[in-house]
Amino acid sequence: MEWRLFANLAEAAESRRVAVDAGPGDTFGDAFEQLLEAHPELEAEVLDDEGEIRDHIRVLRNEHDPFVRDDGLDTALEEGDELALFPPVSGGGR
Repeated sequence: MEWRLFANLAEAAESRRVAVDAGPGDTFGDAFEQLLEAHPELEAEVLDDEGEIRDHIRVLRNEHDPFVRDDGLDTALEEGDELALFPPVSGGGR
C-alpha cells in the first residue's frame, strides 16, 4: 500500500509517495501508524499534543475521509485502496 503526501508533508518526508506494508485486511490505522514509523518527522505536522490527527490535516481513503464515510482508524483496507494525507489548502489573494 502507498501513501500520497502533499505540500509541506511531502517536504517533511522528502517524498510524495511512501510505501507501507499494510494491505487488505489491515486497517487504515495500521497504514497510518506505519507511515509515521517510517517518517517520524511527520508526527509534529499531523498529530496534536494528545496524539490525535490535527483538525486541519486531511486524510483520504479513495478520495473520501474515512472518519466521515467509514470507521475511521478501524476502516478495513481493500486491494487497490489509495491513501492520501495533506494539509489545508489556502486560497490565493486577489
